[in-house]
Amino acid sequence: MSATHDNTAASTRKPPIREVPAKDIGGGLALLLGLVGLLIGIGVVVFGIRVANGSGQSGVAAALIAGGVLVALSSIVAMSGLNTIAPGEAKVVQLFGRYRGTIRTEGLRWINPFTSRNGVSTRVRNHETAVLKVNDAYGNPIELAAVVVWQVEDTAQAVFAVEDFQEFVAVQTEAAVRHIAIEYPYDAHDENALSLRGNAEEITEKLAIELHARVEAAGVRIVESRFTHLAYAPEIASAMLQRQQAGAIVAARQMIVEGAVGMVEQALDRISEQGIVELDEERKAAMVSNLMVVLCGDRAAQPVLNTGTLYQ
Repeated sequence: MSATHDNTAASTRKPPIREVPAKDIGGGLALLLGLVGLLIGIGVVVFGIRVANGSGQSGVAAALIAGGVLVALSSIVAMSGLNTIAPGEAKVVQLFGRYRGTIRTEGLRWINPFTSRNGVSTRVRNHETAVLKVNDAYGNPIELAAVVVWQVEDTAQAVFAVEDFQEFVAVQTEAAVRHIAIEYPYDAHDENALSLRGNAEEITEKLAIELHARVEAAGVRIVESRFTHLAYAPEIASAMLQRQQAGAIVAARQMIVEGAVGMVEQALDRISEQGIVELDEERKAAMVSNLMVVLCGDRAAQPVLNTGTLYQ
């Protein structure tokens, strides 16, 4: 029963409003006709006044004056339908509360004068969030901020689908940034896992996808999104810095040891191949120990002159 009710509700739900072109015409011709009508109306009024003063035909004069005033007022009302559309701007047209289309053509345009017209900027805009403090996927408090470049793509949705599309974009941007931050760690313990610091491009793409899904209802298109600030919160910044330094030291030591083992192995092979000296297992062990100390030590080696033998 509930499934049937849901299907019925979905089928009767009103589809979202979409932008359509408004029925407008060039404003130059409309302006010319309006001015001509205004001049004709004024001329008829003047002629009616002269008739009233000259011949005394008050009925004809009154009709002429009333007709001239009506023509002049009609011309003024008609010219109120003129609109100037600048580049990067659109006019959303409503007639008695109903959406009648959007004017996007630049220049002077004429529309039904009884309609209301709301200007909507279609230029590219920036929105930068404040520095947000959230917990990452590992629970570490971090600070991050992002900048989003966006543009109104569907003016009808931007005006009618949400209360205030600019505030809507700002709130949804902050929500998306917070959601991305808690989904991924600042630094991943696993080399194959995504992290906010190590995989900036991938995380930015995911942020753009989530933002698009969140602001699509407002007819907004996300042009670009980037993190502008990313850091550990001050209360754990020093501890995390020590952790990063320790990790770097361990990685460097591991690389040094691997290189030293290769060098020792190469040295023993060369000595054996060229027959420089015969080394038994104990002498090889001593040589390996000395070479590893020299190669892996973080201080300069101090030479020691051995006047005896290894066995004394």
